[in-house]
Amino acid sequence: MGKAIPNRSDDYSLWYNEIVKKAGLAENSPVRGCMVIKPYGFAIWEKMQQSLDKMFKDTGHENAYFPLFIPKSYLSREADHVEGFAKECAVVTHYRLKTNEDGDGVVVDPEAKLEEELIVRPTSETVIWDSYKNWIQSYRDLPLLLNQWANVVRWEMRTRLFLRTAEFLWQEGHTAHATKQEAEAETKQMLDVYADFVENYMAVPVVKGVKTESERFAGALDTYCIEAMMQDGKALQAGTSHFLGQNFAKAFDVKFATKEGKEEYVWGTSWGVSTRLMGALIMAHSDDDGLVLPPKLAPIQVVIVPIYKGDEQREAVSKVAKAIKKDLSEKGLSVKFDDRDTHKPGWKFAEYELKGVPIRVAFGPKDLENGTVEIARRDTKEKQVIRLEDISVQVTNLIDEIQKNIFGKALTFRKENTHQADTYEAFKSLLDQGAFVYAHWDGTTETEERIKEETKATIRCIPLDSPEEMGACILTGKVSNRRVLFARAY
Repeated sequence: MGKAIPNRSDDYSLWYNEIVKKAGLAENSPVRGCMVIKPYGFAIWEKMQQSLDKMFKDTGHENAYFPLFIPKSYLSREADHVEGFAKECAVVTHYRLKTNEDGDGVVVDPEAKLEEELIVRPTSETVIWDSYKNWIQSYRDLPLLLNQWANVVRWEMRTRLFLRTAEFLWQEGHTAHATKQEAEAETKQMLDVYADFVENYMAVPVVKGVKTESERFAGALDTYCIEAMMQDGKALQAGTSHFLGQNFAKAFDVKFATKEGKEEYVWGTSWGVSTRLMGALIMAHSDDDGLVLPPKLAPIQVVIVPIYKGDEQREAVSKVAKAIKKDLSEKGLSVKFDDRDTHKPGWKFAEYELKGVPIRVAFGPKDLENGTVEIARRDTKEKQVIRLEDISVQVTNLIDEIQKNIFGKALTFRKENTHQADTYEAFKSLLDQGAFVYAHWDGTTETEERIKEETKATIRCIPLDSPEEMGACILTGKVSNRRVLFARAY
């Protein structure tokens, strides 16, 4: 198996695209801006989905499903919301096709025009709050804690597999509460859930913070986010949680009777992560030989590759391999025994390296005579020969070690590429190197936009753990009481 992908240092964008394709994760579809997620890529997404779904249910949320199509008038009810999404919406205007009069294909039937156009959901706040109006009458109906696993469409002009596509998969949580305090607590709780998942499953360290006014979700009072650093020093927004206040309750007239008998508008939140996390997983850990997957999200955690010549050796080696697989599977590990005779062991080694399988176990007849096997770990490329009788304990321990090592490596990289800047020149120089830069900002949208125009860097967030520190804005020199996180981003 020849070298499948270019080096990161030569062309980071091409390196990323080639990993996605060569590792069998996804490919472009015939529809511009959309993608086909292939089985191996979807298997990783499924592990993400399963882990997150359990975390949502452990915090009291239930899954539901709402329509793909939203009446156009619904988006008009919340002014900021419609303004934020208007340019990204796909619109359905007709409900029927007919055969072309010249017999060549089909055309839209002009007689089948919808009375009201339908929007293919870019997000579901409007259609969900319309349902909430029917479901919520009293404080006894609250809180309402729902999540939806779905696809959405946002008409992107510049697309890249997983990172930015016209259609993508995601989950969107939508909750309703009796008080402002409960809604704010929910918003922060779900941010913590996302941070927990990204750090402890994806092995990617994150910065938790709140967005500036210009970067908030359309229709929210506050947007909280987690920001992750990729290996080129750029930021990727890995998850958002929005405090909606009473905006959507007022737009859709969702009121409830309090314990005291008063009528009040409910308080709302929404929060979501998408298949964008697949892009983060690839860019945060992978190397010039392919994917590097944290064991918790690897579809195959251990692959067993037998080495043999002839049927007799194959039978002997396969018997041991099947026993190892059974033992490790009973320990809760995902194990594949690759007994294909259509490819040589060296080809298989390269294939599983490209696919990021955390641990490879290989052995042949001579190894069995010695009672040993060779173990190779994907994260460090290190190999070791261990006794066959120790394989269960060794592999189980190694799985945990690899998970921790991948996170530790990403954390070290972020620390080495995170800096403070006190002048505009130093700020621009650090950005050109690829970095997270903490700098003072005067709090105005005008300054934020000017910095973005001049440097292509945005305020990723106002970090929640950022201490008060008096200083001068890097651009205007005006007083600032804390540093914010700037970076160029995906």
